[in-house]
Amino acid sequence: MQDTTNQIIDFVRSIGIPVTIGSVPDDTVLPGMIIKNGGLLIDPEKLLYPGDILHEAGHLAVAPPESRAAMDGALDPNSDQAISEELMSIPWSYAACLYLGLEPTVVFHPDGYHGGGKSIIENFSQGRYFGIPMLQWVGLTLDEKNAAEKNLPPFPHMLKWVRE
Repeated sequence: MQDTTNQIIDFVRSIGIPVTIGSVPDDTVLPGMIIKNGGLLIDPEKLLYPGDILHEAGHLAVAPPESRAAMDGALDPNSDQAISEELMSIPWSYAACLYLGLEPTVVFHPDGYHGGGKSIIENFSQGRYFGIPMLQWVGLTLDEKNAAEKNLPPFPHMLKWVRE
């Protein structure tokens, strides 16, 4: 698990999202980490699932750059921004898993996504994605039609990892 955690942290840092190792409170949304000042604060002693790092990094990566630095703590799950970011961060983290050569179960583990991780994996592995129009709209990937027109690979290939 430590190797996977380090691999994920290295990737997240390489795309420009700050990651700090330190102590986090016990009452975080995802055990062992919290969004802090536009980056991630990770407590390896409390982290249960390394793939959760990719999911939270996805929230930061898809956020508008002008609001990313101000992201701190738990996001309001009922805000329009949080809902759209959730719909983008799920396929973003799936693409990141594949890019890193990790099994999607690393992110979509049985204790995540209200028990729907297996269903997400089944659908995505069959090319039944959601959130791709939004990821395309913010310039991170292309759907099959637009990718073919530009002679580029479609999602899960990412054109870039962080919204500009």
